[in-house]
Amino acid sequence: MIKRRARLFRNGHHQAVRIPHEFELLGDEIILYKDGEGLIVEPVKEPTHLLELLAMLEPIEDDFPDVDAGLPAPDDVRL
Repeated sequence: MIKRRARLFRNGHHQAVRIPHEFELLGDEIILYKDGEGLIVEPVKEPTHLLELLAMLEPIEDDFPDVDAGLPAPDDVRL
């Protein structure tokens, strides 16, 4: 594991860190996790496949009507 010291500074009301070049992250956003006294910084991984995108969505709690509600009975269908 590579370790290196970095400087903290203030940017308005926010604390910021200067990330050394060898730790540079791709993208424009990060996710921060607090682990005890430590802070974990991860780049936001953009989904590259539809299944990855769907896995990121929150479950839908709404009740939906049955799909056959309001459809004619099979005997009533004329071709």
